[in-house]
Amino acid sequence: QGAIDYALAASIAAQRLGTPFVHCFPAGSSDSIEFQGYAADSTQEAIKAYLQGEKPSSESAHDAVSQALAAVVGEARETVSYFGAEDAQVVYVTFGDVVSRAAVGAVAGVGVVQISLARPLDSEALRQAVPASAKRVVALEHVRRAATGWGPLFFDLALVPWEHRPILLNGVSSSAGLDTLTGEQLEAINAHVLALASPTHFDAAAVAGIPEDASEPAASEDEPNEAATVGAYGQLLRDVFGSRLRVANACESQSIWGNGGRGESTPEFGFGRVAAASQERSRLVAAVTALLRDVSVPLSRPLHAALAEWLGARDDPAVATAGAAAQISGLLKAEAGNSPALEGVLGLSAHFAVQSDWLVGGDAWAYDVGGSGVHHVLSSGLNVNMLLVDTAEDPAAVQRGGARKKDVGLYAMNYGSAYVASVAVYASYAQVLQALAEADAFPGPAVVVAYLPRAASPIGVLQQSKRAVDEGAWPLYRWDPRHDPGSFQLDSEKLRRELADFLKRDSALAAVARATPKLSAAIAPVSVEARAGDRLARKARGDVDALMSGLAVSGPPLLVLFASDGGNGEEAARRLARSGRRRGMTVRCMAMDEYDFEELAYERTVVIAVSTAGQGEIPTAGRDFLKALLATAANLSETSFAVFGLGDSHYWPRAEDAVFYNKPARDLDRRLAELGASRIAGPGLGDDQDADGWEAGFGTFESQLWDALNLDVVSSAADEPEEPPARTDEENKVISNFLRGTIAQAIADTSTGAVDEWDGKLLKFHGTYMQDDRDIRAGRLARGEEKAFSFMIRVRLPGGVATPAQWLAMDALASEYGNQTMKITTRQTFQLHGVLKRNLRETMRGINRGLMDTIAACGDVNRNVVASANPLQAHLQPEVARLAADISTHLLPATSAYHEIWLADEQVAGSAEQTSPTTDYEPLYGPAYLPRKYKIAIAIPPENDVDVFAYDLGYIAILDDAQENILGYNIVIGGGMGMTHNNKATYPRLATCLGYVPKDRAVIVSEKVMLVQRDHGDRTNRKHARLKYTVDDHGMDWWREQVEARLGFSFEPARPYAFTRNGDRYGWTKSTPGLNNFTMFVQNGRVADLPGSPLKTALADVARRHTGNFRLTCNGHLIVADVKDEDVESITRLLASHRLDNLDYSALRLHSMACVALPTCALAMAESERYLPRLIDLLDEVIDQAGLRSDAIVIRMTGCPNGCARPYNAEIAFVGKAPGAYNLYLGGSHNGDRLSKIYKETVTEDQILEALTPIIKQYAIERQEAERFGDFVIRKGIVKATREGKDFHDI
Repeated sequence: QGAIDYALAASIAAQRLGTPFVHCFPAGSSDSIEFQGYAADSTQEAIKAYLQGEKPSSESAHDAVSQALAAVVGEARETVSYFGAEDAQVVYVTFGDVVSRAAVGAVAGVGVVQISLARPLDSEALRQAVPASAKRVVALEHVRRAATGWGPLFFDLALVPWEHRPILLNGVSSSAGLDTLTGEQLEAINAHVLALASPTHFDAAAVAGIPEDASEPAASEDEPNEAATVGAYGQLLRDVFGSRLRVANACESQSIWGNGGRGESTPEFGFGRVAAASQERSRLVAAVTALLRDVSVPLSRPLHAALAEWLGARDDPAVATAGAAAQISGLLKAEAGNSPALEGVLGLSAHFAVQSDWLVGGDAWAYDVGGSGVHHVLSSGLNVNMLLVDTAEDPAAVQRGGARKKDVGLYAMNYGSAYVASVAVYASYAQVLQALAEADAFPGPAVVVAYLPRAASPIGVLQQSKRAVDEGAWPLYRWDPRHDPGSFQLDSEKLRRELADFLKRDSALAAVARATPKLSAAIAPVSVEARAGDRLARKARGDVDALMSGLAVSGPPLLVLFASDGGNGEEAARRLARSGRRRGMTVRCMAMDEYDFEELAYERTVVIAVSTAGQGEIPTAGRDFLKALLATAANLSETSFAVFGLGDSHYWPRAEDAVFYNKPARDLDRRLAELGASRIAGPGLGDDQDADGWEAGFGTFESQLWDALNLDVVSSAADEPEEPPARTDEENKVISNFLRGTIAQAIADTSTGAVDEWDGKLLKFHGTYMQDDRDIRAGRLARGEEKAFSFMIRVRLPGGVATPAQWLAMDALASEYGNQTMKITTRQTFQLHGVLKRNLRETMRGINRGLMDTIAACGDVNRNVVASANPLQAHLQPEVARLAADISTHLLPATSAYHEIWLADEQVAGSAEQTSPTTDYEPLYGPAYLPRKYKIAIAIPPENDVDVFAYDLGYIAILDDAQENILGYNIVIGGGMGMTHNNKATYPRLATCLGYVPKDRAVIVSEKVMLVQRDHGDRTNRKHARLKYTVDDHGMDWWREQVEARLGFSFEPARPYAFTRNGDRYGWTKSTPGLNNFTMFVQNGRVADLPGSPLKTALADVARRHTGNFRLTCNGHLIVADVKDEDVESITRLLASHRLDNLDYSALRLHSMACVALPTCALAMAESERYLPRLIDLLDEVIDQAGLRSDAIVIRMTGCPNGCARPYNAEIAFVGKAPGAYNLYLGGSHNGDRLSKIYKETVTEDQILEALTPIIKQYAIERQEAERFGDFVIRKGIVKATREGKDFHDI
């Protein structure tokens, strides 16, 4: 009955207003609806009177529906209603009667907003219905066919003009059981919602324990129906256009006409709405023009001026704003009674403000551009924008079911009168913003095709977006027909470079073709063909010589192939090659993927050395070979083979994971035998757990191999031609001419985006690392392309103090030359990623213009000196910041290479050989610099926010009795986080105290400690070269003697102090008198613009208005520092306007930290920065259930065991071991002075939750007063306490 009531009311209201309506009512079986009918006389008379009645000038669609319902059922009904707690913290928004009043009454602090009129939606009524107390607003909806994780109601909520924007969440499910929730089910959903601190979606039915509805029809492949307005682009539209945004069509429609079936004739919904609005605005323009021309109409001066200004700039969003429209409407209302013309203009006043009209659809629109309405929009010439979101995993696929996909962008460009753009938000955020703004400004139809692939996880969406853009499957471009020439802008960096190279070659060839050749007599007789023929002849003679040489050898040929992960596999292969040559064999040695697989059947003897990578995977250099081997049906009966594998039997310690040990070697051995090849020996298996590592198994394998081949040694190793000796890192530094090497030539080489290994090592001293994008690496290698090389740049910023001008300088460089993000690193400084080699020098110069530099930010030197950023004694921070700067300057390398290469007006190529001993010098370091990096931290108790014990050298400030002044420092040495999985000779270590020194001697101590390490550190084994190993090798007494001998004075006994925490202190804190600090949470230190969270833009706005400083913290967060008392209120409003004051996170998240890891870090074995937020979402559910939301637990994650995020002294830590697998460590101290212990090895997400859930709940119940989590797990015997670094691996 309700359906019939609503249908009749909608039909009546639609006749009256000419507007389509969509009502919502509880779903049910059609058999259960019994039409009760209407009293003929009364109902028909009421309807007739309503339709024939005078239409008010300002009647809204919602008023019309209310009156129509009154005519039908005898009473007016609200289209938006609320019930529940007056001070509700969580409000659920539903279409129709989904949640009963009884269910709401059973759960404290919740309310429900019910919507009966879905289209047009009364956003203002919706906003007013939600109590101001609401912190979270949840779109609770049943979506029958969900192409994405988001439902249409969520997008509606994103467009509501909230005064204080709550956290928007989406509880969406395909289960029909979500239509009728019980109190228990609502309570389960509410507990889940309270644990969520940022916008996300979740399966509400699964959370509530509602079984999946098996009767739900599956989406047909023949009827593509992608969600048109997924959250990312919907939020971007809201961010860019704000209250101007008007999405005209249904938000999940197959066409611009609405949600009707494609075979039905449906009312013009979206496009008709835009067309009608355009016509109404044209009427307004005509009415205002006539009004201003009619001198008989009395107009006040303010009204005349306002109307004239609006008419002259009516299409300018900066002038025709909602505020200006309200002002004009107010003036019109005051004077409307003076003239019917004024009343006519007032009746059209809703169109004074410029709207940004958008039709939003999915890629289903591309399968029928006529039926979907794309053609109609383009041919109409109306100023309307279309956003088409393509969610296909493969955007290049043109066929789906029986329909053929059109290139809507190309189709639109063929019209010649529409703006067209192709964008991908997770490939270029800035380009999306630019395209949306340009589309809105274009005076005609605009089409923006946007890519957002469906994937199992947010990381998968990001990776697939990057791959599609890099491969050219989704080109980024913008086309504006008004600009000729230059109407087409190709924004895909890779495609643009390839096109430029092609045009360059084409231009050169055209120039040659047009020119009259004037050849020198010396070269005129020699044609291009002749020279090519000579080259081929020389190559043929060389091949013949090689063949004859091979025939002269008595032994058989030998092919040695390798796939190496860390260099050991290649080393094993080259040893086998050398042994083969000494036995008179003709040997070829190469990487597996360099070999022409088609020739394998013609080989007689093949030996393969292969390492194990990740979860039993073959290294990258052997993937194509293995893939071809598994796919081939070749007969290898004439081939003999042997395989040697390198692995670690303890890397996957569980019995069920034993299959991963040396899996590539065993797979190759099995497959070669299956193809008929004869096994010579093996397979040989080298195990890193043996006393001699992999070489133990290699010796046995090699002996068996040569015995089986029955080949004796015919020449000694001394007779064999020497291979070029491998250059060591120490030699590389010494011959570099004080860090010059061939860097200048390398960065000037445009033939590659990379530099060689040795220049890459030297570049670290200059503050930059070469990296490549591992998300797209495999695709590039498969296409035979170079890796997507780029460079990370780290700034030297002692103490982490930066001015607003420096922040803006780094922000601009990140946008122009980087990947449009910045990283606040655990090194308390800025880090840029994605800088291309050709932009390196200009980026370095830009950093220098910002009064910063990058020298010694990396490399075997003293690196960026960090200092406590937000202590309780904030008045002492400037003093330790000055000490950090003084130490950094004192230990700075003296070489002039940095200035010559990066800052001089002309690049100086230099020489790898020093021509004069006086050309350059290093008074502290010498030509070989240090054995490894040297890191320094300064802490002020009771705050250990720098993790002072994790550094080679640490200063712990000792204060006077009044806690007002620094007297001196306790000196600690020998800290360091890095280690190697399953190599017990490597371990993290916390620093040990040497003694106390007065503060006036602090700087010289840094030098003398460094000189001891320079002279006695291990320069033969870089895994043993850190200062921590030198401390353990010689002992603290020896170190104290060495340092004191160089100082000329003795350390005093260490003085007492106490640390209480190693996290940051969030929110406002008082600094020195008259100054204040605000510490904000920056998740994992990543400063980026994301849909719904434009953090980078927001912080740039803060930097433009802030008059104090910024301080970067060692935990990756940001302090808006030195805010004057009189500016606190304005800065608070500014932070709130950008939602930068949001600290409503769990204490677990606030004490979390992750390194960069994938996709740029070459050492990463697993995700870290991109994955930890999701894992904390899951752990927050456990934390909330245990009642620990406000209890701080230090949790950290790294993608490899090198420890950049300092995991080994965290209370909970995850260290990447393979994709999706981590070692789990527990028991670090909350203040950073105790190492953790391994609890579980190689655990996945489910296993992490299974392991931690009972421990967290046990901690909540059984902890002692003020007991920290790390102390609890040790007291309960869950893990043993780690006393020192050397017992870190003892379980």
